Amino acid sequence: MQAQVKKLALALGTVALVSSCAASSTSSSESQQSPNAIEASNTKKNGTTIKIDGSSTVYPITQAIAKDFTANSNNKSQVEVKFSGTTGGFEKFCAGETDINNASRPILLSEMEACKKNGVGYIELPIAFDALTVAVHPQNNWAKDITVAELKKIWEPAAEGKITKWNQIRPSWPDRPLSLYGAGKKSGTFDYFTEAVVGKVRASRNDYTASEDDEVLVDGIRKDPNALGYFGYAYYEKHQDKLKALSIDNGRGAVSPSRQAVEKGQYQPLSRPLFIYVNPQSLANRGTLYTFADFYIKNASKAVSSVGYIPLPDDGYQINYVHLYKGKVGTVFDGKAQMNLTIGELLRKEAKF
Repeated sequence: MQAQVKKLALALGTVALVSSCAASSTSSSESQQSPNAIEASNTKKNGTTIKIDGSSTVYPITQAIAKDFTANSNNKSQVEVKFSGTTGGFEKFCAGETDINNASRPILLSEMEACKKNGVGYIELPIAFDALTVAVHPQNNWAKDITVAELKKIWEPAAEGKITKWNQIRPSWPDRPLSLYGAGKKSGTFDYFTEAVVGKVRASRNDYTASEDDEVLVDGIRKDPNALGYFGYAYYEKHQDKLKALSIDNGRGAVSPSRQAVEKGQYQPLSRPLFIYVNPQSLANRGTLYTFADFYIKNASKAVSSVGYIPLPDDGYQINYVHLYKGKVGTVFDGKAQMNLTIGELLRKEAKF
C-alpha cells in the first residue's frame, strides 16, 4: 500500500509546476472577493508574524515546530501559536485573521461556506493521528475498560441529570458519584467525540466540566477520584503518572490507546487524523508562510512523536509537500468527519486528491 501511495505522490509531483500556476490563479480570484482577505494577505506579506490558532489537541505539535523554527537565526519572523478550539480557530481563519488553523477534525460545510464568503482558501494538510483517550483518576480501581455503548449512555443528551453515578453505567461498579470532564463546544474534539460515541455531531449532555484547554481537563480528573473525561492522547502520555486510561471496547474486545493500536487500525472509533489548514494567499511568492509550512512538513514526524501522537508514514508527508508546493486548495472530507478512518485509508484519499 505504501509503495502505491508513493507512486501516486511522485506522479502528483511531476505536474506540480503546472498545477501551482493554476492554484495561484485560483487564490488570486478568491482574494478579490473580500477586502478583509486582501488586507489580511497584505499584512502577511509585509509583516513578520505568522498567526496560528485552533485546536488545543494539535497545539503541542505546532508549538514544538514553531519553537524550532524561530530558534534558527536565519528565520527572522515570529510565530504566534494560540488555541481556542478547532471551531473557534476556524472562525478566525475563515475571517482572514490567522494564517494557519490547527484542527482535530476536518473543516465543516458551514466553515467552508464562511471561508468562501470571505475569499479565504485553505490547504488541508493531515499531520498526525490521535488516539482520543478516555481517562479516570488513578485511585479508580473498578473501571479498566468501557464499551462504546456505555460511553453513549454517559454522554448522550438524555443522560443529563439522570446518569450521575458509576453503578448506573455498569451495575458491578460502585455507588459513587460520577464527575464528568470533556471538551468545550468550540473544540473539534467535542465534535468528533459526540459523533463517534453518541452518533450525532454536537449531541451531548451539558452538565459536565467543559474546556477547550486539555490541561484544564487533565487537572480536574487528577484531583477527582470520581472523575471520567476525554482528551487527546498526547495529554494522557504527558500526565500518565496522574491518570489512568480506559481501554475501549467497540464490540471486538477492549483495546488500550497506543501508537501500535492506531497503526493497526484497532483503536476504533476514537482514532482520528489531525490537521493544519494553511491560507494559500501568501504562498505564491514562496515567502515567510511558505517557508514555515515547508519546515513544518519536514519536521512534523519528529515533533509528532516527541509530544506523544502518532506520525504518518513518510509517504504521507511527501504527499503533503506536493500539495503545499502546488497550492492545492480544498478538502478530501466533503465537510464532515469520517469515523473509523485508518492511516492507510487517509493516505489513499490524499494521494487521489
